[in-house]
Amino acid sequence: MRALAYFKKGDIHFTNDIPKPEIQADDEVILDVSWCGICGSDLHEYTDGPIFMPKDGECHPLSSAALPLAMGHEMSGIISKVGPKVTKVKVGDHVVVEAGSCCADLHCWPHSKHYNSKPCDACKKGCENLCTHAGFIGLGVISGGFAEQVVVTEHHIIPVPKEIPLDVAALVEPLSVTWHAVKLSGFQKGSSALVLGAGPIGLCTILVLKGMGAGQIVVSEVAERRMEMARRLGIEIFDPRKHGEKSVEALRGLTKSHDGFDYSYDCSGIQATFDASLKALTFKGTATNIAVWGPNPVPFQPMNVTLQEKIITGSIGYVVDDFEEVVQAIHNGDITIEDCNHLITGKQKIEDGWEKGFEELMNHKESNVKILLTPNNHGEMK
Repeated sequence: MRALAYFKKGDIHFTNDIPKPEIQADDEVILDVSWCGICGSDLHEYTDGPIFMPKDGECHPLSSAALPLAMGHEMSGIISKVGPKVTKVKVGDHVVVEAGSCCADLHCWPHSKHYNSKPCDACKKGCENLCTHAGFIGLGVISGGFAEQVVVTEHHIIPVPKEIPLDVAALVEPLSVTWHAVKLSGFQKGSSALVLGAGPIGLCTILVLKGMGAGQIVVSEVAERRMEMARRLGIEIFDPRKHGEKSVEALRGLTKSHDGFDYSYDCSGIQATFDASLKALTFKGTATNIAVWGPNPVPFQPMNVTLQEKIITGSIGYVVDDFEEVVQAIHNGDITIEDCNHLITGKQKIEDGWEKGFEELMNHKESNVKILLTPNNHGEMK
């Protein structure tokens, strides 16, 4: 079938030769992919990988899948086939895919050394995003959404009301990343929030905070294009370059109490944003790291937390419940389709996915948030 696939380090290209998926477990479904977003993780597989993808000539340790594999994990689609024990969806349903793999999937891969293993401790506690065997569809475990079809267990399938356009539905995955983080932080309606960075994850965090009823949202950003994207969402902008060494003091002064924010979300992952995420908080405030950091440590003074009983935590990935809640939030208008459309800055066919998708994002990332690829064009190309 047609796919944009990872062949080896430094080689991602379109092909007609990825095998079509087949149902092998009774609870699996096949969906025809409508749209799939390009994620920063996909770009890193090209620039720095293989990271999650297996190395050339090797198999994935969980599924035993080998290259080439279709990429893509931010997908929406239409169910085309269901296994005999599937009860959650039927053929023709619109769906999104929770793309994490976990112990619940081990019965699908008889060639894996973990085949039919007992659930790990994290999965037993419902923390499937922290699974010992955690991986991602479209990032090495099995082929993903930059292909005509994908096979997954119904556990990972979330139905989507047909009132939600399938292109907007493809944003449920990145929105679920930030929904999980905001929930984890213990966010309370009416509270103030600082978002550090207005890239794709920062903008998704803004949409989630709006949907959860934040009383005040401020985004700290230095790139003009990203500032403009945040303004279009009706968000107050803070440019730390204009305040120099007094930027944290200026941030705290933006809040009604002039004493700092109730919550902060670091979506950039650099020393300056880490420091601001803590120092710009009020007493008993919570700082949540969503950014993916490199391997090098950064300085940290524990008394910056202790003296005002602040909380610092981190969030990774999502679980199925997050997807269900994001779909509901879009359906009931808490997260608006209009705001979601602001995040979609390009749509391309998978045949053009490398030149007009990957290269566009790598060369012009400040001008883009989310570029969607379609293998089946179930929505209008714009």
